[in-house]
Amino acid sequence: MSKSKQKGTAAETAVVNWLLSKGRKHVERRSLNGVNDRGDIAGVPGVVLEIKNCAKMELSAWLKELEVEMINDKADTGVVIHKKKGTQDVGLWYATMPVQVWYKLIEEAGY
Repeated sequence: MSKSKQKGTAAETAVVNWLLSKGRKHVERRSLNGVNDRGDIAGVPGVVLEIKNCAKMELSAWLKELEVEMINDKADTGVVIHKKKGTQDVGLWYATMPVQVWYKLIEEAGY
């Protein structure tokens, strides 16, 4: 396994473990689906979770990937979770989404 793949797997596993610790007992890493990718983590219904552990932030490309995965998964919402350099605490990592996805969330929350 390449070093890049190892970093990605480690980050995905860290996010799964963090979500499990928060009571999300059905989360798990997804297998690769090629062009039909539906995100990296399953078990949060209607939500695509795309996990990144990269030295260079490529938000535009990541958000395009997220939007395709949301369509593939028929998901209501999605987020790119990317590792914060220098910390293993997933709760301190970053969560990025397109504004239209964020706005849908606050509308559904009644704001």
